[in-house]
Amino acid sequence: MLELSHLTRRFAGLIAVDDINLTLPAGGIHAIIGPNGAGKTTLFNLISGLTAPSFGLIRFNGQDISQGGAHTRAGLGMARTFQNIRIFSDMTVLENVLTGLHPRFTASLGAIIFRLSSYRHAEAQAIAQARRALADVGLTSHADTVAGSLSYGDQRRLEIARAMALEPSLLLLDEPAAGMNPAETEALATLIRQIAARGTTVLLVEHDMGFVMGLSDSVTVLNFGRLVCTGTPSAVRADSRVIEAYLGARLARRLQEKHG
Repeated sequence: MLELSHLTRRFAGLIAVDDINLTLPAGGIHAIIGPNGAGKTTLFNLISGLTAPSFGLIRFNGQDISQGGAHTRAGLGMARTFQNIRIFSDMTVLENVLTGLHPRFTASLGAIIFRLSSYRHAEAQAIAQARRALADVGLTSHADTVAGSLSYGDQRRLEIARAMALEPSLLLLDEPAAGMNPAETEALATLIRQIAARGTTVLLVEHDMGFVMGLSDSVTVLNFGRLVCTGTPSAVRADSRVIEAYLGARLARRLQEKHG
């Protein structure tokens, strides 16, 4: 589904993402992890089109999207959420989801101005689709609620509903469990499993290792902008390079000596 080839991003003298080669198969839940400053967010921004690569290629379902912006990728079936919640606080929950459907709204400007039947039909379809997305995340009863009054966990769900309203083939989740309590985190994990079970491929960046290891089918580890390894959660957890990246070489050696 997603192929990164020699993907590189430089900021002045800093190489934030350094020659990444990665293939993401369709289906399942995949995670990107790494210490602070590893380049995770920059890589996510490159994939979603918020940042342009300095070098390298990004292919999505076989199509080169390296130079396309976020709106182009949304139209192709890629949607994302953000680490810092980005909702329209003064709009209703339903209206927030409808904003995510803009790339799929087909009515012409003239039809909108004069409220022609083509516009009314497109609007009805969009509202129905938005309500389905809210039902999928358990927010049906909050459709007419002002989004800013939702609890933190429900605001996270709203962001996911807005992204899922596009019916993407690839959903990017940036730190989805950030700031959540254990109950909210477990409910989120259940929701993500349900999304993946319906056929949407999920790629997430997350710091909560328990959340990642208990949820993901595969894990990719970055450090200093370079790819350390990719594998199953159990294989990644036991990889000495990953232990070293998180704990440092000296402590990693001590642990290895202690446990043989």
